[in-house]
Amino acid sequence: MAGWARAVRGLLLDVSGVLYDSGADGGVPIAGSVEAVRRIKASGLKLRFCTNETQATRENFVKKLRRMGFDINVSEVTAPAPAACHILKERGLRPHLLVHDDLVPEFAEMDKTNPNCVVLGDAAENFTYANLNEAFRVLIGMEKPVLISLGRGRYYKETDGLKLDVGAYMKALEYACDVQAEVVGKPSKRFFESALAEMGVPPEQAIMIGDDIVNDVGGAQRCGMRALQVRTGKYRTDQAIASGPCVLREKASGRFVKHWEM
Repeated sequence: MAGWARAVRGLLLDVSGVLYDSGADGGVPIAGSVEAVRRIKASGLKLRFCTNETQATRENFVKKLRRMGFDINVSEVTAPAPAACHILKERGLRPHLLVHDDLVPEFAEMDKTNPNCVVLGDAAENFTYANLNEAFRVLIGMEKPVLISLGRGRYYKETDGLKLDVGAYMKALEYACDVQAEVVGKPSKRFFESALAEMGVPPEQAIMIGDDIVNDVGGAQRCGMRALQVRTGKYRTDQAIASGPCVLREKASGRFVKHWEM
């Protein structure tokens, strides 16, 4: 076992594409992932589920994963929507929401009258021309536009194939309004620091495991962590080679935890 592995005290796990593939029917767990989570918890390592999921509230997201057999609680999940709500309250912002219908309850306590910012999430079928144009009009009408994006992923994998993610729509609004979005979620350094703080583990003693070379691996490395990329989910060989050093694993199966059980 490598020397750095002996110092590891905590793991940050991506969820979609690492533990399960999402889909219209709720998705399916990736082979070995349920057992992997069980073994990680049994090993004594601290664990956070670090996700950019914005198509459901944390509560409903966790319920879905528990139905698949995962040992997971809401208190173990770091997700963009609660972080965005904290920022909105902190800065007195009133959001115009362009998000998935199932995520709206996360913003129930926010004042949405006369919006002075736009919050963008993975809205899926809500990404219509009319809805994007309404968000554009809100932003372009501001003296200093504020666009908050719940992640900036290019695409993700569902059971029926790859799907455009929120980053593509974020870039469209950035270009149209000549504004730079504030990203809440991976690969934001603040997001990773929040997850580390919740675990009580410094970055040099933590590892991020994900399928996204930019938002999972790259974001974690910029925060001072080591990172592993799995060959499931959105993994593509050409991007892994072009994006620099990381360690690859076939899947987030029980096999990788053997390195910390020795």
